[in-house]
Amino acid sequence: QLQLVESGGGSVQPGGSLRLSCSSSGFTLASYNVDWFRKAPGKETEGIACIGTSGNTDYRDSVKGRFTISRDNAKNTVYLQMDDFKPEDAAVYHCAAIRGFQPRCVVPEGNSVPLRDYWGQGTQVTVSS
Repeated sequence: QLQLVESGGGSVQPGGSLRLSCSSSGFTLASYNVDWFRKAPGKETEGIACIGTSGNTDYRDSVKGRFTISRDNAKNTVYLQMDDFKPEDAAVYHCAAIRGFQPRCVVPEGNSVPLRDYWGQGTQVTVSS
């Protein structure tokens, strides 16, 4: 079965940290550019980070300096390290993959949801106090 599965969601206090994981099964994730998208209640889906097959990374301005995307190709896994969590970061987080024929990725501008080869089911991240 060809799929992406996210894990690591949960409740985070403002200023806290959480690490999300995105793992592939049935295909080699190293050959794909990977994005993280999020959908907050009442808000449009937005891309927040991506990592290319080249290893380049890109981030939406609102998370720069707080979130870090990385990949462990041996584990077919991409991570999103979320630090200094803010209430507005609460959302369902999805990872998505597209075959990396272009090795450098760019976070989609605005709130468009571009075509991807695979989408994960999403993992929910909530804010706690």
